Amino acid sequence: MKCAWLVVRSLWELVRYDVMIRLFGFRRVLRSAAGARRQAPAPEPDFENHVRDAQNWALSLYWKRVFCLQRSVALARVLRGGGLDAHIVIGCRPEPFTSHAWVEIDGRVVNDSPAFPKLLYVLERI
Repeated sequence: MKCAWLVVRSLWELVRYDVMIRLFGFRRVLRSAAGARRQAPAPEPDFENHVRDAQNWALSLYWKRVFCLQRSVALARVLRGGGLDAHIVIGCRPEPFTSHAWVEIDGRVVNDSPAFPKLLYVLERI
């Protein structure tokens, strides 16, 4: 039951991002993500893994392509809602240009390759 709720919550956050980006733009999405911190009880030990699995299910059910920023914002909001201090990190490399977003908890990448912080310059940590 809890896993099903996390899948629904993850789907909601993906939809929420799409609506906010269309109506209010990129800056408002980032401000909203930065303000999404609230106090919650300490999560159960496997909460991070359950949320990651739930987001993978939600991504497979979502009807359109999801890019790294949308995925990271949605994941961070669900993790924060469960009491974890998740940060959205946006990085880039100038030549050849590439950019990427990922989520970190205590400096550890949770939804992507741990190599990204070493390969890209961090532009923003939200």
